[in-house]
Amino acid sequence: MFITFEGPDGCGKSTVLAKVYDRLREKKIPVIKTREPGGTEISEKLRDIILDVNNVSLTDTTESLLYAASRSQHVEELIVPNLEKGNMVLCDRFVISSLVYQGYARDLGVEKIEELNLFATQGVKPDIVLFFEVSEENLFKRKKNRNTTDRLEEEEEFFHKKVFKGYNYIKERYKSEDNFFIIDGNRSIEEVVSDCFSVILKSYRRKI
Repeated sequence: MFITFEGPDGCGKSTVLAKVYDRLREKKIPVIKTREPGGTEISEKLRDIILDVNNVSLTDTTESLLYAASRSQHVEELIVPNLEKGNMVLCDRFVISSLVYQGYARDLGVEKIEELNLFATQGVKPDIVLFFEVSEENLFKRKKNRNTTDRLEEEEEFFHKKVFKGYNYIKERYKSEDNFFIIDGNRSIEEVVSDCFSVILKSYRRKI
């Protein structure tokens, strides 16, 4: 099973993913965790380029292509081989993030970015998408408590507001799909972890 955790910066998905991973390991379920951009040596090098605060001249189109290139390497080198071995794969971000950030917020077009990533992933799609929905107010509060930023996080407030709208747009677009689960990220971490773990475990038990 391939499971992706999606949501805006500050939604809590990375923390929740790590805790869900630990719970799955306790259940003796074969599982790995990874992230995007990144996950492999080459993909991590591309991540450094994408998120480097000094790369202010990086164009929007180049940014979208670098994300797709990182994802392509990630899928071929790490995600698919682990799925073929029977491992569950938990991934922090996947295609939906590109649809929001580059397709919607960068105005490159959601359909164009979707097509680009269909090529990059060779059609590999998650069995489960855990979509974290958090109020704009809570996101702002959480971001204020963070000590580090990257190139995207240092964008103007206007950009981040577009990202927030983009996630709402994507939610409406995909919410009727069977593999798409909306997670209320406004609750405590433990409540969110429990919710995500329950969704995954139910699906896993149906497959075995």
